[in-house]
Amino acid sequence: MTERKETKSRWKLVWRDEFTGSSVNPDKWDFDIGNGFYDYKNNAWIPGWGNEELQYYTREPENVFVQDSVLHIRALKESLHGCGYTSARLKTRKRDGTSLFAKQYGKFEFRAKVPHGKGMWPALWMLPQDDKYGGWAASGEIDVMEILGEQPDKVLGSIHYGASFPKRELVTHTLKIPGKSTVADWHVYAVEWEPGEIRWLLDGVVWAKQNFWWSCSKNNDGVGIDPRRAADINAWPAPFDQPFYLVMNVAVGGNFPGVPNADTHFPAELLVDYVRVYERIGGYGDPVPRAKGRMPYQKQK
Repeated sequence: MTERKETKSRWKLVWRDEFTGSSVNPDKWDFDIGNGFYDYKNNAWIPGWGNEELQYYTREPENVFVQDSVLHIRALKESLHGCGYTSARLKTRKRDGTSLFAKQYGKFEFRAKVPHGKGMWPALWMLPQDDKYGGWAASGEIDVMEILGEQPDKVLGSIHYGASFPKRELVTHTLKIPGKSTVADWHVYAVEWEPGEIRWLLDGVVWAKQNFWWSCSKNNDGVGIDPRRAADINAWPAPFDQPFYLVMNVAVGGNFPGVPNADTHFPAELLVDYVRVYERIGGYGDPVPRAKGRMPYQKQK
């Protein structure tokens, strides 16, 4: 935690959900359902959401509900449609691609209590409304907060970028939460996203920043390839120069956290007190210049 305490004087609130109703607001959130998706380019079903995840997402009240002005996303150890767990994933984009809310640049803030344990993979994150530069991750992904379930005292902030899978790039920043606090306590997780720079905040304090990335739209029949020259790279600050929508979920298992063990507690609940999005007062100006870093077409020194 090395940066200044942030004040809201630079930001104006433009979108929010305080979860004051009796249920999830359908004008603000939709749900992913199931345990995967269909890859139409390759005519194949991708189980486990491409990550070998073990949960089946539902919109049932056992997995997602609002109570006392708090959203509950609950992962359960139960069998459904061949999966050993159920959970929920909410997003501000409908399953047909229609936008409920998406924004280019701003401050994106979540106040939450986060479940943990071996095999747990809760996340607060953002995806592009449209794949402007190509399939994941050529069009980017911003992870405001995720954890490796067995490390409740550490918070991860990441971006995915590069070319379409499998030629994607990943940068992850890790914060040891100060004091004896863990993600099981209430914290405010946020990013400030401006042209050419993304900053991660915990409880109003900037703890990491990133201003190097790249995007390449070239592919071979839908499969990403490494760019071979500067002209293959999309203009800076692509891909993080387009509207992104919000995602909240609790995944179980997968190639990142591994599988739950006997000590993993279920139900596992992600509690969200509010989600708030701000616009910077006075606008954003010119992009921050890209920091030095090696492009794929440059030889390793």
